[in-house]
Amino acid sequence: MNVPNLLSISRILAVPVFIVLMLEPTPLRALLAGIVFSIASATDWLDGYLARKWGQVTKIGKLLDPIADKILVASALIMLVDIARIPSWIAIIIIGREIAITGLRAMAASEGIVIAAENMGKWKVGAQITAVLCLVLDYHLGTDWISDVGRIAIFIAMILAVISGMRYIIDYWKRAG
Repeated sequence: MNVPNLLSISRILAVPVFIVLMLEPTPLRALLAGIVFSIASATDWLDGYLARKWGQVTKIGKLLDPIADKILVASALIMLVDIARIPSWIAIIIIGREIAITGLRAMAASEGIVIAAENMGKWKVGAQITAVLCLVLDYHLGTDWISDVGRIAIFIAMILAVISGMRYIIDYWKRAG
């Protein structure tokens, strides 16, 4: 166990806290949920940075990091559906893509094919984080324009999820076939 892996675990442990805060959001609870989500999201970047910088990239870290990311984002999307901030079909597309590409990458790895993350996937994550924060924090701030930014960002995240997912599939087919 090292610091980067502990950061990934902390991201997983932040999920129940975020969920409890979002069950019945009030302005204060939404602010606290936004803070929890922000810190958890920051650990996504930090754990990878520290693992590479300190030479602490581990097999468990390679497993924990993407699982933690997916649990955090899926939980946030489901909670946003629950409080009627985004339509369920958008959450289904994004979460479905995450499950499908995780499976594809596992299958590719079993065949000795490494499908590396690409920039579009990083933009997708950025759009997802922006969307979640805007839609959660607007409960705290009560401004329509922040919700509008959040809705635009979640739509962009969905489009990037579909396009990047298709690119992963095409990359796999080219390399496997």
